[in-house]
Amino acid sequence: MAALGYQAPPRTTLADRLVPPMPDGPGVTPAVVAPSALLLRAGVQLPASLWNWLCRWSGWIGPLLVALFGGLLRFWNLGSPGAIIFDETYYAKDAYALWQGGYETSWPDSANTQIIQPHQVIPYQVDPAFVVHPPVGKWIIGMGEQLFGMHPFGWRFMVAVLGTLSILMIARIGRRLFRSTLLGCVAGLLLSVDGLHFVMSRTSLLDLIVMFWILAAFGFLLLDRDRTRGRIAARLAELPDTALAHTMRLGLRPYRLAAGVCVGLACSTKWSGMYVAAFFGLLTVFWDLGARKLAGARRPYWTTLVRDGLPAFASIVLVSLVVYVSSWSGWLASSTVPGKGGYGRDWAVGRHGLSTEFVSLPLLGKVKMPFQVDMTWVPGGLRALWHYHAQMYNFNIGLSTPHLYQSNPWSWLVLGRPVSFYYESPHQGQSGCKATQCASEVLAIGTPLLWWAGVVALVYCLYRWALRRDWRAGAVLCGLGAGLLPWFEYQHRTIFLFYAVAFVPFIVLAVTMLVGAMIGPATASHERRLAGGAAAGLLVLAVVWNFLYFYPLYTGQVIPMDDWRSRMWFTSWI
Repeated sequence: MAALGYQAPPRTTLADRLVPPMPDGPGVTPAVVAPSALLLRAGVQLPASLWNWLCRWSGWIGPLLVALFGGLLRFWNLGSPGAIIFDETYYAKDAYALWQGGYETSWPDSANTQIIQPHQVIPYQVDPAFVVHPPVGKWIIGMGEQLFGMHPFGWRFMVAVLGTLSILMIARIGRRLFRSTLLGCVAGLLLSVDGLHFVMSRTSLLDLIVMFWILAAFGFLLLDRDRTRGRIAARLAELPDTALAHTMRLGLRPYRLAAGVCVGLACSTKWSGMYVAAFFGLLTVFWDLGARKLAGARRPYWTTLVRDGLPAFASIVLVSLVVYVSSWSGWLASSTVPGKGGYGRDWAVGRHGLSTEFVSLPLLGKVKMPFQVDMTWVPGGLRALWHYHAQMYNFNIGLSTPHLYQSNPWSWLVLGRPVSFYYESPHQGQSGCKATQCASEVLAIGTPLLWWAGVVALVYCLYRWALRRDWRAGAVLCGLGAGLLPWFEYQHRTIFLFYAVAFVPFIVLAVTMLVGAMIGPATASHERRLAGGAAAGLLVLAVVWNFLYFYPLYTGQVIPMDDWRSRMWFTSWI
């Protein structure tokens, strides 16, 4: 068989199958590393101590450099356009009100003009306003306003910080997921140059903040997976143990609790985070199932259900619920005097409590309850909060007012209908226009080549997950499903492409996995690796070029109208 080119797969220990070793880092990288043959051929020879240090810490140095690159892109001229663009008109002002009084307030119609004018006037007033999104994202936006003032740079600052941190996070997540520092850095670079992530990092909307907490939760679950499997490996000998795998308790899992907190913060920014709790809760249970199978459990499904299901539910769902209710503390602490506290805060004053007569359930619609229960014993603040949420829910599911830039989730992955956040068409001599007519636009659209490659990569991930049982592909698809699939239930609702920023990291991870497959395994021939690496490099360079080509549309630069038209590849983009 060897003469025919067959090589037996390398034998791995049970510990390595539970927790594959990381590629580099303290405790993994040898104290002395051989010099790089590539650098030597280029005539570069670093001091041995420096080279050893770089190799040992490359798992942090590479991601930090990529995050620095992405951060510079996002913070460069962050205050431009110097205007309140798209839904910043809601969140910038709501954020300011939260930091002033603990709840959102109404603003006069002239507020935008007064805030942006050279001699700024902030017409803050205490009249409560009805809002349809929880407060955490607006609290975060308000931090920048407190630091830098009620100006475009101020209300975009914290979103740009989270956008930059998410690049570092995905680089580290990709490194852990694929056990490759190179692929981790590729993931960070691709996220840096995704147009939708870039635009949303420079706009004070809530969706980038939702994405940040979802990605953070996913990263903590990865850490929990490795930590838990490491503990299992430490308790087993070199062979599976049926009895131990069945009775073993996995102990306190702080990383999974941290993931629950992050899911709660995502829900406390927008309700779309609720679906993440369900998807990620199932994901961590299936990971435990796989670990118990490897450990030798005779009835792994039953064992996982009994021993791991309830702790997973408590860690993800219950923890996120506690975080969500806590996020409303400013509203709950506001006055119950009518007109002096948050919207609806006085609703339960002097009112007997009674459970709802109808509930709205996914797929089933409005369902009548068989009986009602006296709920007067529940504190008035919580009853008022429940009533407020019923109003918010009815608004959100009933929002069907036509909008010029609305889109259907079926078209999101191929960028069917992007959203124009800002547009002006100055003539020659205006705003730096040097042509007869110019355009200045902020267009919320992903980097097309990256997203279209992402469609191919997702098909590859489906193959790897369904036919090769690759858990990494399943994890990527789970994150994508959590961000995309729930929106198909609300196709009647007015929804937009920029909601898709919540699952952009998982498109990037799918493309990164495809890049790794293109490069080939370490056991492949030199020629195969060289050809695959060249193809993968060309793909990444094409994505970077595509981002630079659309960069003027991401930043609102004034360009000749002909240049703007050349970037409108489809009529649905106009």
